[in-house]
Amino acid sequence: MSALGGVLTAPALLTRAGGDEPPVTISREAAREAARDELSKPAYHENDPSWYMRALDAFWDWVGDLFSAASGATPGGAVGLVVIVLAVLAAGAALWWRLGTPRRLPRTEAPLFDDRPSSAAEHRAAAEAHAAQAHWNQAVQERMRALVRSLEERALLDPRPGRTADEAATEAARPLPGHAEALRAAARTFDDIAYGGRTATAAMYAALTTLDTEVTHTTPTLPEGALR
Repeated sequence: MSALGGVLTAPALLTRAGGDEPPVTISREAAREAARDELSKPAYHENDPSWYMRALDAFWDWVGDLFSAASGATPGGAVGLVVIVLAVLAAGAALWWRLGTPRRLPRTEAPLFDDRPSSAAEHRAAAEAHAAQAHWNQAVQERMRALVRSLEERALLDPRPGRTADEAATEAARPLPGHAEALRAAARTFDDIAYGGRTATAAMYAALTTLDTEVTHTTPTLPEGALR
């Protein structure tokens, strides 16, 4: 069987082993099939690159083509493209420094309490139990519930099902104006942890515990005429 560069030519002539028999002529299609079968053997593909390397080569070829096209369309060629990329990166770094790390916003504002009524003391006990095991997410949430339930028990807030942490902070700021900002911050922390995927820390729990204690011992500011 004759071949050129590893590929069989057709029509090909086959000579019988004896040498005195007439050659056998095979068709072009048969020669192609024979070549395909021969080249499909594993021995011919031992040094072929893996699919990962082929995909990686294709990716870098695409990046090279993209860079070439962009540099051709940019004033100054490749140097101009590099300058533009550096300028964009510098602008992004400046915005990041100015605005800080984006804070994940709460997905929703859900009610502060569930359907199981508990006293402020029960919420505080649950918070302390979670804190003892360093379960800060649950500890912070229970402490915020204890704070709001305490305000309801002191009649500084009307017990209302479905109240959110933000609503509780806004309403509690009226009789407790000196703690208004701290209450709003506590509500944001509660929402971020409960519904925004933020992870609580021991420092967050300590700050909320301090606020709960201070609010408990703060004399509220009552509106004029409330004592009449």
